[in-house]
Amino acid sequence: MFTLRNKLDRKTAKQKLQIESVPRRTVSFYTYTHIAHPRALRDELFRAWSVLGVLGRIYLAAEGINAQCSVPEKHWDMFVQHVHSFSGFKHVPFKIAVEEPRFSFIKLCIKVRKQIVADGLTADDYDLSNIGTHLTPEAFHDAMDDPNTIVVDMRNHYESRIGHFEGAIIPDCDTFREELPMVKELLADKKDKKILLYCTGGIRCEKASAYLKNEGFEDVNQLLGGIIDYAHTVKEKGLVSKFKGKNYVFDDRIAEAVTEDVLSSCDQCGDVCDEFTNCRNVACNLLFIQCPTCQEEMHGCCTDRCVEIIALPEEEYTAYRKQVGSTNSALFKSRQRPDLKRHTTA
Repeated sequence: MFTLRNKLDRKTAKQKLQIESVPRRTVSFYTYTHIAHPRALRDELFRAWSVLGVLGRIYLAAEGINAQCSVPEKHWDMFVQHVHSFSGFKHVPFKIAVEEPRFSFIKLCIKVRKQIVADGLTADDYDLSNIGTHLTPEAFHDAMDDPNTIVVDMRNHYESRIGHFEGAIIPDCDTFREELPMVKELLADKKDKKILLYCTGGIRCEKASAYLKNEGFEDVNQLLGGIIDYAHTVKEKGLVSKFKGKNYVFDDRIAEAVTEDVLSSCDQCGDVCDEFTNCRNVACNLLFIQCPTCQEEMHGCCTDRCVEIIALPEEEYTAYRKQVGSTNSALFKSRQRPDLKRHTTA
């Protein structure tokens, strides 16, 4: 009987992928379209994509699909054909990773959610039939030269921390949900300006532009294909990138370089660094920036306490993990804004 979910644990999934010899292509895509039966579609996609060897993280909702996938090159054409076979996905554009990784995802996970992007908005707050103007990467690049334009980063602070467009407004927010009203407030006296929105692949800008249009902003524009397509375009056209640093991506790579600029620093020693890592203590799993020196000194951990925990005998460590559980969402704020300069206790 065909299993409709991937039961492999992370360690086993990684080991299976490491012995795989086929080249892969990392791709993301999204579209807002009505899906009458998300659960049934979820199962249909899981069956078909499992056979093709697709890995990734996909969210489905009545409002559409948001997908990040790793597809075997030999099955790429069949994957594209299958996606486009659904009427609502027929013209969905694919955004290919700037780099060519093999290990962006380790297993296939397809989930049904209320929304494909959690935004906290009500139906009266936006109208997806009235969104901002899509600007090609070249048009967006040129538009930034106009002093009357306002560029706004629609990502969370930890994403913009390692890379962003020059001169952009970078809201100090932890979630997209809290960013929307923050941006409206920041732009309150700029409704006569040309607004340029950007995010990783474009999906958040769809909602953000519709929200701002609903709030009375008229000249709202968004980067078509997001930072991913912009990075490809500047490379292909030989342009000087106005996006500096790395583009944060939501898979095991964490980030991919757009330029060689390093915009951030190690959370533990303060040295220049832009390498995100997750604490080696999986019961902690804190996302933070760690330089190679601190990586070695702290054994990949965020605090001295986590170093002590991973040094426990395997049986004790397993018991600890069962007792503590997985990442505690109540610690979300501190997890996104780590203060580790003195290697404080977690």
